[in-house]
Amino acid sequence: MPIATPQQYREMLDAAQAGDYAYPAINVSSMVTANAALNGFAEKKSDGMIQVSTGGGAFASGLGVNDLVLGAISIAEHIHRMAERYDVLVALHTDHCPPDKVDSFMVPLIEVSEGRVAEGKLPLYSSHMLDASNLPLDENLDLSVPLYERMAKIGQMIEIEAGIVGGEEDGSAGTADTPAEKLYTTPEDMVEVFRRMKEVDGTYMFAATFGNVHGAYKPGAVKLRPEILKQGQDAIKAEFGDDALFHLVFHGGSGSVKAQIKETLEYGVIKMNVDTDTQYAFTRPIAAHMMTNYDEVLKVDGEVGNKKKYDPRSYLKAAEEAMSQRVMEAIDDLDSGGKTLLG
Repeated sequence: MPIATPQQYREMLDAAQAGDYAYPAINVSSMVTANAALNGFAEKKSDGMIQVSTGGGAFASGLGVNDLVLGAISIAEHIHRMAERYDVLVALHTDHCPPDKVDSFMVPLIEVSEGRVAEGKLPLYSSHMLDASNLPLDENLDLSVPLYERMAKIGQMIEIEAGIVGGEEDGSAGTADTPAEKLYTTPEDMVEVFRRMKEVDGTYMFAATFGNVHGAYKPGAVKLRPEILKQGQDAIKAEFGDDALFHLVFHGGSGSVKAQIKETLEYGVIKMNVDTDTQYAFTRPIAAHMMTNYDEVLKVDGEVGNKKKYDPRSYLKAAEEAMSQRVMEAIDDLDSGGKTLLG
């Protein structure tokens, strides 16, 4: 059963925390990109996470339907089936659900999982992210805690965020002009998050921000301060005891300096989102195919072109392979290769 059970999912996070490594969480929006992620994990013998955003779900449902929930269900069902053929554990996650889409995206998916669990099946999604970081912290937690309590009853995890990840990303709360001070979560806010979330008997992930920004940037443009994560972990231990610990998430990891990625692993990061870099990896060979074979993919000057070149399979196979390679690079960066809990 390569889709992780709730117990296996918790064991994945605990193993990463104890071993100072993390899992790539790969955003997908189609069967092809989902297959690329699965293959990358399997090739590296790494467990991992595959995630779908609201926009990814809408895209997957097609132009004629444009239903973010139905698309997210469709991708998840595909992954449940395909993961059976691989020998690594995979957790399914939804990414960056804003407050105004909780009732139209997150809750319907939770309801589907509640129905599946009642039938003796696994939840459809292993976890969901509520991104209410654009709200005041008390409002953020007032929304997060009841959802967490509901999800914990069926073995699901929640991921929440305090502080805003800058830049622009599908479904994210940040914007290109997010004030600099909002890019760094304070130790005081981290203590409050821990205090409120510990009321629920379950497991959750926390995206604390330390200057991370969505999107691709030239070296030096993003000012990461990984030490903020350590300060937060130290603050909750001082307040709640040595057993207090966050399972931290690194958003906006694309283009980050590898040494800083490694440093975050020492401070409790167990998940790093990867989207921008895999999008580029997927698109690059398609662009090369079109430019190299322009007179065969187009019917130029009355010619008929070359069906083998304009057959979408010819370039989507190359795109899948390139994205899979980029997933493997992320696994190397996060030190999760060869550490699948399936042995």
